[in-house]
Amino acid sequence: MTRDELNTMIGKEVGTSKWFLIDQSRIDSFADVTEDWQYIHVDPDKAKDSPFGGTIAHGFLTLSMLSAMVYDGGPKVDGVVMGVNYGFDKVRFVSPVKVGTKVRAVFTLDAVDQKGPNEIQTTLGVTVEIEGQDKPALVAQWLGRRYFAEAAA
Repeated sequence: MTRDELNTMIGKEVGTSKWFLIDQSRIDSFADVTEDWQYIHVDPDKAKDSPFGGTIAHGFLTLSMLSAMVYDGGPKVDGVVMGVNYGFDKVRFVSPVKVGTKVRAVFTLDAVDQKGPNEIQTTLGVTVEIEGQDKPALVAQWLGRRYFAEAAA
C-alpha cells in the first residue's frame, strides 16, 4: 500500500500472520541463546509439576516472534527501504504459551507519525493469539520506524 493508503488505515486491522508452532526445539534454542534455562521452559519432566502442567515458551520468545509475524502478515508499505524496531509503549504477557501450541499475530494500526521527509513512525497494536484459546498470549503497542528512498510528495 502507499503511504497515503496507510494513513487511511489508522484504527483498523492491517494484517494477520500465519500460525507459528512453538515446539520444544524452538524453546530450547531460545533458552540457549538467552541463557535462560529455567525448568518451566526446558525440563518437560519437572515442568509437569508446575502450575502449567508442562513446559511453556519464554515470554520474550513470544515477543521475539513478532519479527517473523510482521514479516509474514504485517502491513507492507510501498517504497520502504528499511525498517527498524523503535520500542514498545506497552507489553503484557497475558497467557502462557504451552509447548506444542501455535501462535499468530493480529496487527492494528494505531498511529502514523511523520518523523522526517523520508521517515515515518508507526504504532501497531499487536495481539498474539494462541490457537484454540480465547485469551491471547501477548498484547503490545509496537513502535517501528520505516525509511523511504524518497521523501513523501
